[in-house]
Amino acid sequence: MEKVIFQDLGHIAYAEAWAYQERLHTELISRKRKGEEPSVRTHYLLFCEHPPVYTLGKSGSIDHLLMSEEELRERGVDFFRINRGGDITYHGPGQIVGYPIFDLDGFFTDVHRYVRYLEEAVIRTLAEYGIEAGRVEKYTGVWLPAKGFLPQRKICAIGVHLSRWVTLHGFALNVNTDLSFFRGIVPCGIQEEGKDVTSMQMELGREVDVEEVKAKLKRHFAELFEFEFVH
Repeated sequence: MEKVIFQDLGHIAYAEAWAYQERLHTELISRKRKGEEPSVRTHYLLFCEHPPVYTLGKSGSIDHLLMSEEELRERGVDFFRINRGGDITYHGPGQIVGYPIFDLDGFFTDVHRYVRYLEEAVIRTLAEYGIEAGRVEKYTGVWLPAKGFLPQRKICAIGVHLSRWVTLHGFALNVNTDLSFFRGIVPCGIQEEGKDVTSMQMELGREVDVEEVKAKLKRHFAELFEFEFVH
């Protein structure tokens, strides 16, 4: 069974977390290039929370950022172009951002299955709170179905990058997130009618214990990928 090192980075600037991810990612790839035996394979699962920041994936359009540089400064929002897939998204307080740095040679070499597992871990976690969630054809991430006057709502964004089957970037689950920041972008570049964003707090009508959500996410990750956490 594979072993995964879990680290909660707490509240951390996006640039700092990105640099740390890149360092771990590079180290894992370097070990593979040296032909080290699988017995020394290492994986990481990082959780954190960022100050307000918009990130634009390599296939995204800058037109989906709806704020000027001056407006970004006024609201205290950073902006980064990054090498993950997907378009533009928001990270901020009240959100659980997860960065799995996995060597998929230790699990399975299938990027679509990997993304489905990220989604599934979130779907199973939300189910424990009575929130019905699933997937929407053509789009990654985790969505809530249209219900009554409510449209389909995205509650978790996913964007990944792989090199030599080592993963980078990950997911962002809206727990107690200030959703007003999503009005500064076209979330994930989706301009289709009947699509919106939401949070666990919005759906449940109460603030949610973030640490409790993290514990549930960790458990579902371990069950799906069939690994053990080590410290």
